[in-house]
Amino acid sequence: MDAQGRGRADNIDPADQWVLNPNTGEYELRLSASAPQSSVPGPRRPSSRDAGGAGRGRRDAAPPRPREPQQETGGAQVPPPRRRRGAEPEPPQGRRSRRPVKKGSKVKKVLAWTAGGTAFVLVAVGTAGYLYLKHLEGNVTATDVGDAAKSGFNKDEAFNILIIGTDKRTGKGNEGYGDKGSVGHADTNILLHVAKDRSNATALSIPRDLIVNVPDCPTVQPDHTTKVVPGSENVRFNTSLGQEGRDPGCTMRTVKSVTGIEPDHFMMVDFNAVKTLTSAVGGVDVCLKHAVNDEDSHLNLPTGKHKIQGEQALAFVRTRHSFGNHGDLDRIKVQQQFMGSLMRKMSSGDTLTSPTKLIKLAEAATKALTVDKGIRKVGTLKSIALELKKVPPKNITFLTVPVLDNPADGVVHKTVIVNPNTAPQVFDAIRNDVSFTEVKKKEKAAKDSQAARLKGPRSAPSEVRVRILNGGAESGSAQDTLQWLQNDKAVLKSENDGNAPAELARTTLEYAPDQAAQARELAALMGLPGSALKPGESVTNAQGLPTMTLTLGKDFKGAGVSLTAPAKAPTVDGKSTADKVECAS
Repeated sequence: MDAQGRGRADNIDPADQWVLNPNTGEYELRLSASAPQSSVPGPRRPSSRDAGGAGRGRRDAAPPRPREPQQETGGAQVPPPRRRRGAEPEPPQGRRSRRPVKKGSKVKKVLAWTAGGTAFVLVAVGTAGYLYLKHLEGNVTATDVGDAAKSGFNKDEAFNILIIGTDKRTGKGNEGYGDKGSVGHADTNILLHVAKDRSNATALSIPRDLIVNVPDCPTVQPDHTTKVVPGSENVRFNTSLGQEGRDPGCTMRTVKSVTGIEPDHFMMVDFNAVKTLTSAVGGVDVCLKHAVNDEDSHLNLPTGKHKIQGEQALAFVRTRHSFGNHGDLDRIKVQQQFMGSLMRKMSSGDTLTSPTKLIKLAEAATKALTVDKGIRKVGTLKSIALELKKVPPKNITFLTVPVLDNPADGVVHKTVIVNPNTAPQVFDAIRNDVSFTEVKKKEKAAKDSQAARLKGPRSAPSEVRVRILNGGAESGSAQDTLQWLQNDKAVLKSENDGNAPAELARTTLEYAPDQAAQARELAALMGLPGSALKPGESVTNAQGLPTMTLTLGKDFKGAGVSLTAPAKAPTVDGKSTADKVECAS
């Protein structure tokens, strides 16, 4: 029987059975003397039998030991560690002094470490990644989306997580939300990008009514066979999930098709996530610039500040016809404000210093969470939480894909299309790890070194010799690049050498020391960043002459399209950050 089952049997809240042991820095399961012992290791709790002598049925029982004072941690009692054999005895109780816990004590550090690391995960997905306790892993549902998601998580790189909120009417009390009979469409969508240096993060909302082309999608069936769901053109983004049996991997593929940004993993939640999370933290503070009495969502609140939770919180984030132009774009703004408030609530002292509240929060949240198999394990989710913990709230930016009203509708605010003039710059900034807030760059020295590689004399295009390999770019990219270099840039000493031995995440140009001038010229022609230039060795081309090697990686955007990251992110209307308090209007 697990901890949750034992708690119900003894009328004890399971969350109250987990307490922090400051000596080990771990949470441990504390059970009554009559309950079976947990498999979680930890010091044994003294029982009444120990105080009076050897218990019945015990052989070679040790003599009774004096009852030692217990340490108090957040309202739970943890026994002190046993004295090692041969160690100096502790002073008698009467001579021991109880020192107050200092501000920088181990207890507070442990609480901040375990709780703070989960705060933004809980906010970003409307549910939690707080899985430090092994038994929570069983709450999480995993879906096999094939190669749409990565097989694991690399904590040393930037990463993208697609957060999907479905409109499926699952759970008690949700009959009035979403589309009746919906198979679970991609109703709320956020592409969360976390920078490589963890100095910033961007949460990009993708409107459900955005008109897109959904690509063909291989989906893994229950019998482990693969079925390809045909793509659709000029359809709403929300149909990338559920429609025709599409899984979250189809939504991930659609995001890549629309933005050029490849999601590494997904996290999906339903309506219950908002209700259970807000109730677990005791309510979330929201602000209204005008009174709302919405007949569709049943939200009824006067002007001003309110604390909402449960059913009322779900009604708040589902309300559309009472904000702005009564469209989905204005509802997205309200949802972003709500997420920022939830994050601040979870970062507050009354949440971070309450192990009981954190455990309840984790229990409720993980039951609403579905992820890809690459991040299902407790250790992986823990790593994601700890990496997100490093991002300052003031540098977490919420923004929405720049869009225009769809001219094919004939009416405004029905469906939207990607704004071709402003959206590409937003996508490019995210793809190149550029922050939408002012941050101190931790890798300035490395970037200065990369920039230095581009400085110096350059050869004429006619003197550049290079072979081109495809190392993960779209099929045909090497040939397209060859034709572009020869026809448009007069780099005639170039050749297509087929596929690279292995795929690369980023495009590289390897050159020998005496080819530095050629490398700088080719980098300038193609818009390669300094980081793409790799000093090394040259190879021999078909004519027996030394040549450089250009390997087109997964980041390659097409012949003639610059790979140099923008120095500054573009200005985006309506963006906000997680640390600011805003009122819905």
